[in-house]
Amino acid sequence: MQTWIRRGGIRSSGTFCTGVALMVMTLFSWSSPLTGTPNSTTATATSVDENSLAVNNISQPRWIEIDLSEQRLRAWEGNKLVHSYRISGGKRATPTPIGRFRINSKYRTHRMRGRGYNIPDVPYTMYFYRGYAIHGAYWHNRFGTPVSHGCVNLPVKQARNLYNWASTGTLVVVRK
Repeated sequence: MQTWIRRGGIRSSGTFCTGVALMVMTLFSWSSPLTGTPNSTTATATSVDENSLAVNNISQPRWIEIDLSEQRLRAWEGNKLVHSYRISGGKRATPTPIGRFRINSKYRTHRMRGRGYNIPDVPYTMYFYRGYAIHGAYWHNRFGTPVSHGCVNLPVKQARNLYNWASTGTLVVVRK
């Protein structure tokens, strides 16, 4: 590693070289797919039961579980429950997609548009599949009831907590 850096014209201490090596290794580890988990563009059309998490060997330290039958989101660090919030998932006509996904982008605020809605400044938006996101909802207080166009709505304060806790790449498991 040190020889490669010197050839590139950088001469530095061993500490600098070690730091660069660690950064490069970290970047490559982020881009490598994890065994047993799909990438963020893969949608699975089947539901996920409680036992499948152990069977599929999810070793992700932080992950999000969305249970549409309970209208509840749970955030986990391994097998330790960190957050549990009531949500509003998609209505019957506009369901929330079922499957295993990854948070692929995050926005502090974002305009959301679709058929029948155009909402500015949607807070704490985390997209996990196509146009579907976990986000705060300031326009209703019907959490625990499916009222969305397919996204996962949270009260704004809880959405902020989850937004600060989760990172891009965090596993999201959505089940019925």
